[in-house]
Amino acid sequence: MNDYLTLSRDSAEEYIVNKSRFIGYAMPVSTAQEAVDFINEIRARHRDATHNVYAYAVRSPEYSRYSDDGEPQGTAGMPVLDVIRKNSLTDCCVVVTRYFGGILLGAGGLVRAYSHSASIAVQAAGIVKMSLCSVLRVSCDYGFYGRLSSLVPESGGTVEDTDFGAEVTMTFRLPAEMEEPFCRALTELSFGKVSADKIAEKYDSVVF
Repeated sequence: MNDYLTLSRDSAEEYIVNKSRFIGYAMPVSTAQEAVDFINEIRARHRDATHNVYAYAVRSPEYSRYSDDGEPQGTAGMPVLDVIRKNSLTDCCVVVTRYFGGILLGAGGLVRAYSHSASIAVQAAGIVKMSLCSVLRVSCDYGFYGRLSSLVPESGGTVEDTDFGAEVTMTFRLPAEMEEPFCRALTELSFGKVSADKIAEKYDSVVF
């Protein structure tokens, strides 16, 4: 499947329950190593914290991991990972830092607290859909430029660059599934005189 959901940006959200302070951090990542680096960064920032619980999931290769970091087994890391999974997210990492406030929360209370902290961090980060796009380049004469300018947005494309020289050269991206229909339409409109060169594939985000 070409599309996937991930986080839009970094976030940090605080939540206090029974005097325990929970700080949820969320961040988009591309690899497991980026997730580990982010976890270590939060640990270094909060060396005095009681716990730094984490969970992350990456897409390529598909992999997920979590840690309770000293909390009772199943009460911390798994609830954080569950938030990631319930939102169908990948390529993201969530760390929840806890400063113990002196009042025990119990197993159920811990699950609710870590789940809520992860949820508000994810909500603050925002969720985006990443779609595979084709980056195409088309050169044409000025007489055909108007038709090309209409065809690109009609095909769901976004212009990245236009160079006006002896010819007009337009670089744009469009959803991968629209590449073939676009090229057919381009051939028909230009009577076979204009074609598109594919120069790259990349993922583009759409707010989910």
